[in-house]
Amino acid sequence: MTTETDSGAPAALREEETADLIAQFDRESNVRRFSGVKDYIVKGLLLLFTAYVFWVTIIAKLPEQIIRCVFLGILVFIGYILYPIRKSMTKRENHVAVYDIMLGVLGGAAFFYYAVHFEAIIARAILLKPLDIAMGVMGIVLLAELCRRVVGIPILVVGGGFITYAVVAGFSLKRIIHQLFYTTDGIIGTPIGVCSTFIVLFIFLASFLEKSGIASFFIDLANAVAGFASGGPAKVAVIASALSGMYSGSSVANTVGSGSVTIPVMKKTGYKPEFAAAVEAAASTGGQIMPPIMGAAAFLMAELTGISYPVIAVSAILPAALYFTGIFLMIHFEAKKLGLEGLPRDSIPNFWKLFKAKGYLFLPIAVLVGSMTLGRTPAYSACFAIVTAVAVSMVRKETRFSPATFIEALANGARNTIGVAMACAVAGVVVGIVSLTGLGQILISMLLSVASSSLFLALFLTMIACLILGMGIPTTANYVIMATITAPIVVRMGVPILAAHMFVFYFGIVADITPPVALAAYAGSAIAKSNPIRTGVNATRLAITAFIIPYIFVYSPSMLFIETTPLQVIQIVITSCIGMFGLAIGIEGYMLKRLPVFERIPAVAGGLFLIHPGLATDLAGFGLIALVVLLQIITRRRT
Repeated sequence: MTTETDSGAPAALREEETADLIAQFDRESNVRRFSGVKDYIVKGLLLLFTAYVFWVTIIAKLPEQIIRCVFLGILVFIGYILYPIRKSMTKRENHVAVYDIMLGVLGGAAFFYYAVHFEAIIARAILLKPLDIAMGVMGIVLLAELCRRVVGIPILVVGGGFITYAVVAGFSLKRIIHQLFYTTDGIIGTPIGVCSTFIVLFIFLASFLEKSGIASFFIDLANAVAGFASGGPAKVAVIASALSGMYSGSSVANTVGSGSVTIPVMKKTGYKPEFAAAVEAAASTGGQIMPPIMGAAAFLMAELTGISYPVIAVSAILPAALYFTGIFLMIHFEAKKLGLEGLPRDSIPNFWKLFKAKGYLFLPIAVLVGSMTLGRTPAYSACFAIVTAVAVSMVRKETRFSPATFIEALANGARNTIGVAMACAVAGVVVGIVSLTGLGQILISMLLSVASSSLFLALFLTMIACLILGMGIPTTANYVIMATITAPIVVRMGVPILAAHMFVFYFGIVADITPPVALAAYAGSAIAKSNPIRTGVNATRLAITAFIIPYIFVYSPSMLFIETTPLQVIQIVITSCIGMFGLAIGIEGYMLKRLPVFERIPAVAGGLFLIHPGLATDLAGFGLIALVVLLQIITRRRT
């Protein structure tokens, strides 16, 4: 049976267009394209890496130093094959420069050298041999160059700045190399440890789910639920992105994947290009805070805080729900203000028929959640979910995995791991220097002296630091750096450790839509052909709740289900939703009719009061919003 899409086109045609657009984004990135024999060779290397990951996860019992060094060694070699020195060289298909092969071999060899000799090197401690130092320098330099190719220059500026600080502080080259390359406090520290055991498996799971057609199913499901409503396509984008966030965990990937379908339809409905792209960017950014998978940084949070990942995922449910509720309400009132209609009923799939036909695609996610709920490790749960994804794909011919599709899913998962691993490795450099020099304690003392006893000021400074750092580096590295430096400050001021780390996590994520550098907004603007800065501004306005919610769960940890009761949770849900309503009508300037300034201000103020837990603020907020609603009803009846 052929499913009709929101535009009336067959689902198969829409999937082809989505694949073409994603391929175009790949071509415009700095990834080499291969065909023929060289494509098979590259896929063979990626499959070798995949086999290693599953071998060490399921079978092998090796020391952490060996697991992490071999993990990085293989990725460094493959990375130099895939990523040329300049973006312009990606146009030359099947061409790999000899020097790239040599650099890949040398970079990989440095990590394999440590893996082979790690017992002797540990025994020598800081008394490194000249060969040890040479290998360490070579490994760090070549890792940095690959990170520049894959992730970009800004993260290297941050890492280089910390290394420069260590040199200025008087630490010798031998001591720095030992700390960064030969201990588990540096490059092969916690970030790479989590990446090689948890994150990589969830990246593979996302790849398998994508190949199973779950993204198309989620968009059709969102159409069935909200496509008919006012401004339906924008609401479809929010629902589809929230569902995709359950397995993707990447704001840019979500924006490109679902935005290639939703953005053109939003523009056709009547939304301005900047607003259409902003809706998709803001909604897709929420994917990193959407349980059960969330973003890669959430797994690092579990390791750094000592709190199990299932507990973190459960704690993120209410903030994520409020985030998407806020965006949904903003879109609704924007549609009402512009007088936009929903999609024609005959172009919307029937919910029950759709769910009956493809509802089984939910099963891998259900297995993942169920397995972690029963106490299984995230790594085990991800492997079980991958097996389930392959099994359920066999139910229908159109979702069935062929050998080629299976190999492509594995290769894509391995390829997508490279960027995350490089970011984690450089984040390990920062953590290593902070540990070596005691810089963390110095920064903590400085910030405490500035903030004095003001928790709000400490939170505000942390927020600014996260947003600035997030302009140039990925969320994963942003979280690790800020969790190392600023989260302990917030914890010292009496905030629960989960709330403090979640605060840093949130603001590292919303940097993806915060101008002037907003990666998710830029991806959306490329599809909508809109102004990137205006798109970022609109996305920030739509996601305004993401800038408020972290302050709320710091001051009231009940929102994260910390030391709370069911009654408190119900109260927070009700008051926060009413608060979101007040913010939405105040910022959009429309409810039953346009709101004048003297109505918009109390609406926004009432929304902020209600989002902040507390009886006095709740009563004040409810009163202000009730007054605005009453004025709207009276003036609407008069006109």
